Amino acid sequence: MKIVETEILSLEEKEVLREIWNNEYPARLYLNTLEDFELYLNGLSNTKHYLLFDDSNKIIGWTFTFLRDEEDWFAIILDSKIQGRGNGTFLINEIKKNNISLSGWVIDHGNEVKQNKELYKNLQCLFILKMVLQL
Repeated sequence: MKIVETEILSLEEKEVLREIWNNEYPARLYLNTLEDFELYLNGLSNTKHYLLFDDSNKIIGWTFTFLRDEEDWFAIILDSKIQGRGNGTFLINEIKKNNISLSGWVIDHGNEVKQNKELYKNLQCLFILKMVLQL
């Protein structure tokens, strides 16, 4: 596993990240097109992306930091196949190197459904938030 930090995403990286986003986030956050994804990203400022690659150089996770209302924020998403194995911690530890404090939001209820009709695992989000609060 390796993490690559970048401020600019390639078209290919955006496509992969949009697919992970749509597979793992609740269906109500679904981004239909690459243009929708780019609109979301273009609405952020001071963005830094941290891409998690597996040993075959495939993107399997992503966290990014950005500025919102003069506060530093972050978001994180992992392919469900690698969740629960310390990969989120690996990414969080990377963004902690460059940030004193970060804000983030979590879904705090268990009734969100992903696009594939599986329940969204909000407990992992709460665990990540707890880790970030320990910055």
